[in-house]
Amino acid sequence: MEKKIIIAIDGHSSTGKSTVAKQLAKALGYIYVDTGAMYRAVTLYAMRKCFINDSHFNQEAIERYLPFINIKFKLNKKTGIAEVLLNNENVENEIRKLSVSNNVSQIAAISLVRQKLVQQQKLMGAERGIVMDGRDIGTVVFPDAELKIFMTATAKDRAERRYKEITERGEQVSYEDVLKNVVNRDHIDSTRKDSPLRKADDAITIDNSNMTLDEQFQKILELAKQAASTKEE
Repeated sequence: MEKKIIIAIDGHSSTGKSTVAKQLAKALGYIYVDTGAMYRAVTLYAMRKCFINDSHFNQEAIERYLPFINIKFKLNKKTGIAEVLLNNENVENEIRKLSVSNNVSQIAAISLVRQKLVQQQKLMGAERGIVMDGRDIGTVVFPDAELKIFMTATAKDRAERRYKEITERGEQVSYEDVLKNVVNRDHIDSTRKDSPLRKADDAITIDNSNMTLDEQFQKILELAKQAASTKEE
């Protein structure tokens, strides 16, 4: 029987990290953790408290209220997907809105927020057998992960995918706004002082600009099986 490993999937926003991570977890019988959803949940909390909006950012207030933010994942038995609970409220759909996307990178750049969530993420992976995606999983959360993937694609391709995803949910947005969001998030994620987005030295780059979802999944699944087999030896 293959040993269970930690699979860390990092990369730029809207590269399909969550999609392939969910597929991998299901295929391998692993636990999937969407770390981006955790940062989105904190962002939604801050937005509801009016700590952050288009013209206002009260970092001090966000840090002060961190102890009152509780984030959990609950399995939806119908879909088989773990959904996000913010203080026991299911916010899975609300955290995916563009308004949250526009603010999440600023929240994720706050050191105290990252410390709180990274601590939770490390505990989740203690037993291994986990697939986790985000911006700093292979560099900060699990630097010893047996398999590290870094996903990328052109900003245009990522914006098109994100636009399709948002509009299919019924939200009215323009492609130009989505593209602007993708570019802005890249800049903030890559230049923040605390755990900036970067490729781990031992991560395998997957550029999926011209790959189908199935091609991407099959390639990473094979890499996962190889990594698990190597650990067993």
